[in-house]
Amino acid sequence: MSEKSLQETYAPQSICYGCGPANAKGLQIRSFARGDEVVAEWQPQPHHQAFSGALNGGIIGTLLDCHSNWTAAYFLMKQKNFTSPPCTVTAEYSVKFLRPTPTDGPVRLRAKVVESSEDRAVVEGQLLSHTEKPCAICRGVFVAVKPGHPAYHRW
Repeated sequence: MSEKSLQETYAPQSICYGCGPANAKGLQIRSFARGDEVVAEWQPQPHHQAFSGALNGGIIGTLLDCHSNWTAAYFLMKQKNFTSPPCTVTAEYSVKFLRPTPTDGPVRLRAKVVESSEDRAVVEGQLLSHTEKPCAICRGVFVAVKPGHPAYHRW
């Protein structure tokens, strides 16, 4: 069996459309910690296209958002020496599309924390084509939620 992703390790019952291992109809992003980055590879399917050969922008946004959120959660877990990541949510997020993303091969996601505080992390990420061309970049603020928040331990 292959290495378990962050999602499979810490939230195997998650039904998140983007990254939930338990959502059979979702994108099922699999993110892996590699040094100070978190990386993923994901294969587009024909139904993810905006037009023939190009990945839909909403799918791109979901890939980058979920992957960046896991980057923040993993970073905060390590920063605090927790045994599992805190539940984090997207507080602010932007995506810049650089070029159409081809669907004829897997895309690669890379993200890292560039700023952090007690309960939040700012993450910068990118989506690369299978030829390693940057197709989209993002920046987001991800916040660890507390008991009482609707997302608390709901992954």
